[in-house]
Parts: sequence; C-alpha cells; structure tokens
Amino acid sequence: MPSLLGIDNGLTVTKAVIFDADGTQLSVARRRVPQSMPHARWVERDMSGLWQATADAIKEAIALSGRPAEDIKAVAATAHGDGLYLLDHDRQPLGSGILSLDSRAGDIVERWSAGTVFTDALATTGQTPHVSAPSALLAWLKQNDPDRYGRIGHVLACKDWLRFCLTGTIGTDRTEASTSFTDFRTQAYAPEALRIFGLEDLFNALPPVAHSADIAGQVTADAAERTGLRKGTPVACGLHDVAASALGMGGHEDGVLAIVAGTYSINEVVSSQPRVDRRWFCRNAIDAGRWNNMSISPASTANYDWFLDTFCRLEQDRTDGGSLHELLAGEIDAALKKPSTILFHPYLFGSPYGDLASGSFVGLHGWHNRGDMLKAVLEGIAFNHRTHVEALRDGFAVSEIRLTGGGSRNPAFVQMFADVLNAPVTVTSTDETAALGAALCAGAAVGLFKTPQEGARQVGMTERTYQTVPASSAVFNERFSLYCRIAEQLKSHWPDIERLAGVNA
Repeated sequence: MPSLLGIDNGLTVTKAVIFDADGTQLSVARRRVPQSMPHARWVERDMSGLWQATADAIKEAIALSGRPAEDIKAVAATAHGDGLYLLDHDRQPLGSGILSLDSRAGDIVERWSAGTVFTDALATTGQTPHVSAPSALLAWLKQNDPDRYGRIGHVLACKDWLRFCLTGTIGTDRTEASTSFTDFRTQAYAPEALRIFGLEDLFNALPPVAHSADIAGQVTADAAERTGLRKGTPVACGLHDVAASALGMGGHEDGVLAIVAGTYSINEVVSSQPRVDRRWFCRNAIDAGRWNNMSISPASTANYDWFLDTFCRLEQDRTDGGSLHELLAGEIDAALKKPSTILFHPYLFGSPYGDLASGSFVGLHGWHNRGDMLKAVLEGIAFNHRTHVEALRDGFAVSEIRLTGGGSRNPAFVQMFADVLNAPVTVTSTDETAALGAALCAGAAVGLFKTPQEGARQVGMTERTYQTVPASSAVFNERFSLYCRIAEQLKSHWPDIERLAGVNA
C-alpha cells in the first residue's frame, strides 16, 4: 500500500508522521525545536535549526516505518500559522523565525485599535489584526528594524519555509495567505489590505498562492540527502495547522465546530458564505468559495504545560521515561471529585481580551493543594474555549463539536469539555490530526483521494462521543459565569498591573 508523509511543526516540536493511504499511522518521529526569547515579548527560533530538526525527524520516521522511502508517494507540511519567516532577495533566511506566541507588536496593535485600522481591516480582510499577525510584525519591523525590513525578499509562513527547504520553490496556500492580506470577498491578495497597515511596498514579497493539494514541487537532491526521502517525491502546498487539524479529525465540514486544545485555543467553523465579526477571523478555507471562521487566543494547554514545567520538575525527574501526565492523574482525579473555590484565568501568553491581560488564580486558600490548582488550570482552559465557542454559536449553525489536541487524550478532560460546553463532544482515534490533514492534502495531490475532504471521509477513524452530565454542566455554568464577571472586572486593572514591571521595589 502506498504511504504519505505529513509534517507537523508546532511551536515547540516538529513531527514527521507516515501514514498508509487508509489513514493507518505507521510511524512518528519528533524533535524539539528550541525557542529564543532575547527580549520580553519576543519568541523566536533559528530557521536553519528548524529545518535540520525536521529533516532529522523525517529520516527517523522513515526508518521506524519499516518501509522504503520509495513507498512514500507524496509529502505535505503544516505548521503554526501567523508569525513570520522571512527570506532576503537571495532567498536566504533573514533573521530568526518569529513564532505566533510573540507579542512585541503589542503597542502597534493597541494604537491601531484606537484608530481606524481595526475597522478598515475588518471591512477588507474579515479580521482585526493581533500581536502575532504578519501585518503587525511587519509593521513592527518597519518601525524598529528598518534595515531588516528593507532587505525583505519573501514573506513566508512556517510551513512555507519547510516547503522551500524540501523543494526550493516559494509559495503558499489559500489558508495561509488569508492571515492578513486577502480581501475576504475575493479571497485573493488585495493591495488595499497592505495599504491599511502601511505595508504596500511589500506586495511583491507575498508568495504565490495555490490550492493545498496542488503539487508545489519535488524533493530536491539536497533535501533527499538530508531527510532520506527519494529525490523527486512530489510535495503538496500544504496548509495552516488550524485547517489541517480540523481536516484530520473530520471537522472541515459544514455544521461541525472543530476545537483544537493545543498551545492556542482554536475554535473554528467552515461556512459557504463569509460572515464578518470582531469575535472571529473570517479566513479562507481549503477550497475557493469556502471560509474558515476561527475564534482563537493563545490561551489553551500552554498554561498546563507552564504549570508542569514550573511546579512539577521533581516529578519529571521521577517518571523514569513514563508519562508525567499519568503520574499526576491521581491528584487531578481527586480534585475533580470535590468542590473548589479556585478559578484560573489562562491568560499567561494571551487572551480574548487582548495582549495586556494576565493569568491569575483567584479563590486560592492555604488548604488547597497542587491537584486543586491543576484542576483549576484545566477548567480555565475549557472556559476560555467556551468563550470562543459561544461566539461561533452566535454566528453559525453548529450540529456537532469535535475536539483534538493534547488534552483530547485525557478522558476526564474531554468530559469536562462536554460539561462546560453543555453539548456532546466527539474525539477520534487519530492522535496526529494536523499531520494527517497534511497527508490527506499530499494524497489528493497525487490522486489517491479526489479531494482532501474526501480523503478524510475515506480513512478509518474510530470515534467516541462524550455526552453532557446535566448536574456537572449546571455547576460549570455557575462557575463560568463568575469566571467571566471576574475577568470583566480585571480588564481595567490589567494595564496598571503591566506598568508594575517598570517600577522598582
């Protein structure tokens, strides 16, 4: 049976996953990609190091699959959206890649929000800019690093950089093109969109746009040597990881609300008509004439990871290769069985309220333990998703909710989602949904599937649906109401809290 390679690059890990054409996962290899934070609010990584880590993961995945590289009929990549990966006019990396956790452009976005930029951007692009949007980051470079800005030859997204490393070709797909500079009506680049942000001189630096399942090029000799792939293997354009995750869990369909509980709180609905609202991004879906409506914030399981890294380091040393999550499961389960006054706002890296919001525990007492705090972190993550889900439910007909991401592997966490959202939640057996979404585009590119969506319907996915427990849902409704009221009260204080960073005790 032919196989397909899906590359999934997140904010901390790059993965290579090989699937049979029926969706069976044959192998997965991972490499951590170090982040650099040279200044407050800067989150970067070395572009060449990212490519080398990805190449190493591909080579290991091929070895683990037990299949020759010749069995891989096509490749496609997906990666974190937004952020910025720049090439100069000689097609060389122009500085470090900027991740979507970066918030250096906060002052620029705040200034835009007070003027006409937000309303103009919403009317043209179907979305307001945020701190890690290409528009905001490029405006920051123009203002603060004009030499680097003046040497920009190509403006790429992360997965487009990996596609360039594999094929030597420059381009992007429809889902990625719409992060800042397309007109939501035409779904194509619009000079007016760049003019709104004062970036009209970069129009020719934007990459050509193709369908996610179009063949973008072939694996070059150099890439073949680095990765172990066969020279000449077709490479599809790929897609933004938000769309890839929805596709890989069968959620890139009408009426399905797809949730990705990962570093970002991702919540999305595909529609056949555009609908614009400040509470979501009206971006391009995979196909022309379809839109992917995303309500998001960088406020999901990154908060849980932060808690583990900060407060559970001794346990990490005691896992002996096992899972830290399993080691802590007993503490969390015990906490879930008892009432608690603790509420957690998961705004460590961002929020639906903007860049100035910060995370907080409230209702914390001396008799609470770590398990109680972990429960509150998980609940806060679910509450933040509910904030976005309620916005999308206001705008679109939703008949089904699907969940993926690291949290979806924990049955207790999925049940919490069903109770918090007061709706059934379905998870699939596919752990690597984003990589599978990329692989489905690769398969469609070489004719194994008619379309990527048809491929998602064909591959075998075991599903489990978690039903709402009415009594639990009632409790969460009351807690969510208080969670929201406290956040509203904190809004006026967040700027003052941030100013404390400049005050010496």
